[in-house]
Amino acid sequence: MTDPNPMVASKGIEKLRNAGIDVRVGVEEALCLRLNEAYIHRMLTGKAFATLSRTTLSMNGIVINQIGSGADQPGGYYSQLAKEYDGVIISSDMAKATTLPISREAGAKQPLYIIIAQEEGSKLHIPFLDEESASSAIVLADSPVTVEPSGVSVSVLDQMNLESVLQLLADRGLCSVLVDFIDDGAGLVSLLKNFQEDKLVQKVVVELSPVWMVSPGLSDLAFGGSQSFPLKNVEHKEVNRTLLLEGYL
Repeated sequence: MTDPNPMVASKGIEKLRNAGIDVRVGVEEALCLRLNEAYIHRMLTGKAFATLSRTTLSMNGIVINQIGSGADQPGGYYSQLAKEYDGVIISSDMAKATTLPISREAGAKQPLYIIIAQEEGSKLHIPFLDEESASSAIVLADSPVTVEPSGVSVSVLDQMNLESVLQLLADRGLCSVLVDFIDDGAGLVSLLKNFQEDKLVQKVVVELSPVWMVSPGLSDLAFGGSQSFPLKNVEHKEVNRTLLLEGYL
């Protein structure tokens, strides 16, 4: 396939053809597009490729505050996702209360933690970071905030919305990010309000767990836009008694 980067603009193909070499473009192009989907998206839109992840539903559609057995262990689907993606978007409430998500794959480069701080106040303490690991996280806030430990980069956004976040991340060189919905999904709902209509999330990964939960009320997944929409290229597989579904918007 051709490189969508305008700085390249098929110059390599042109050089090869000028040298008398037969070059065929489009061989297994669909597989190439999927292999490079995040890079291509960033080149064409100027935004990072976003995947909604770590979302588990019960059989009656209730969001469960846990993921399937082994999902975050070596070889588990989430451990592999964390290895493949450049960053993970989490809420400040999650960053304050739980360990940060990591990949447990051998030799994995850990993702950058993008912590969304809305109405946080003047201070934010992240207990699972220290000064040595501070560079592994950035805080995107809607007002000035002092972060502990020191060394964590802080950016105050004029508009706290998913489009601004994804543009900023692309400007920093990130091609792909996971939007982590476990534990405190409510803290990210405002970011995801119209993600389908605004074409800001490209992929969804959901687990379906074989349990029936007592319903506390409306589902935390009541967001995305004002209209229903089908997912494309949906794939599924059974992993440790849970059904893993992924599809594209």
